[in-house]
Amino acid sequence: MLSLLPGEESTYLSSDSICNQESNSELAGIAKVVLKKGKSQLFKDGNPMVYSGAVDRIIGRPPPKTGDIVLVADGTEKPIGWGLYNSVSMFCVRLMQFEDEAARDSLSALNIEKLLETRIGAAVELRRRLGLPSAHTNAYRLINSEGDRLSGLIVDIFGDVAVIASSAAWVEKYKAQIEACISRINDINHINWRPSVDILKEEGVDASDLKEIHSSTCPERSKIMENGILYAISLKGQKTGFYADQRENRHFISRISDGQKVLDLCCYSGGFALNAVRGGAVNVTGVDTSLPALELAKENVALNNMDPERISFLREDATVFMKSALSRNESWDIVIIDPPKLAPTKKVLHSASGMYRNLNSLAIQLTKRGGLLMTCSCSGAVTQSGILLRILQGAASMAGRKITVLRQAGAACDHPIDPSYPEGAYLSNILLRVL
Repeated sequence: MLSLLPGEESTYLSSDSICNQESNSELAGIAKVVLKKGKSQLFKDGNPMVYSGAVDRIIGRPPPKTGDIVLVADGTEKPIGWGLYNSVSMFCVRLMQFEDEAARDSLSALNIEKLLETRIGAAVELRRRLGLPSAHTNAYRLINSEGDRLSGLIVDIFGDVAVIASSAAWVEKYKAQIEACISRINDINHINWRPSVDILKEEGVDASDLKEIHSSTCPERSKIMENGILYAISLKGQKTGFYADQRENRHFISRISDGQKVLDLCCYSGGFALNAVRGGAVNVTGVDTSLPALELAKENVALNNMDPERISFLREDATVFMKSALSRNESWDIVIIDPPKLAPTKKVLHSASGMYRNLNSLAIQLTKRGGLLMTCSCSGAVTQSGILLRILQGAASMAGRKITVLRQAGAACDHPIDPSYPEGAYLSNILLRVL
């Protein structure tokens, strides 16, 4: 039996443990986080986010610092795995590798550089199996945080550009190692960093260190292709610059738009609107409040040689537009509404529910009887609570209409979700028939 530190007896490092191949000298200085009795099953079942309230004690001198590798054990000091520590965050450890995994992959045990290489390589292979990239699509998500076993790290690929969004202190600490792994991926020529500043402040990262890093040779704008449609994107735009999560839902719109009059509310750069035109819609209107987004949308119409008589974009608040359209007795065969995140936390879920209900009530009234409404929520609190259908039913009652659910979807398949961490689910996309 090995000791964690000289003079400290521990049952953690058994003969079949993840640390079996490590020497005492190598283990010296690696602290051990011991969980409270009765608090470890959630993490044994695979949840990677060890919250501070589950921790009983930390063994090791000096105490670990943010970004340090630590061992994690249950209340009896039986091993669970290892992860990266945070002295400030409500999540004090993000588990990176579990005991049984480390036994199968001993080279990655307690080795963040090797683990990054392995996990990013696995993510590349998974996307390849999903057909990404392809001749028709070169914009997709490569790393989806917990879904790809790298909590706090998101990587979107846009042609030859990789946009890295960090929301964990460890990602900032190991920036160079992550960048090295990403740069070795075929056809990636540029890397941009997009730190999630507000979240990283909660992680204890100094805000003055959170500057977006753009390669001096990296353009601020780029062109991508998704399902055969070209898009101009701004690498300084919302999120990572493009919402790849709606790819499959946008494609679905192209399949049902032939001969239809379509309204795309909160249209951003026109993804749903462009797919509607590609699918044969006779008239498409896109509405958004962002002038830069609408400029991109109009540029995308030209990029795809689409008839400007069939598609137009208006700068207006969605609620104001809908109320005005109702006053004119306007209606559409297909209405799409994809509002920004209205419930960033569970604390505001109640008030956000009212906003979703009001928006959808107006959208339902604008949908012709027998027509279709595709409504979305990117609020994780709404998706995880399972209340969206109840909100929509309330919206239908408010509108004096009847709805039936035709399709329920989430993010595209390159956005995997770990079922042991359901908090990773955020996007809801529901297709309704309005009667």
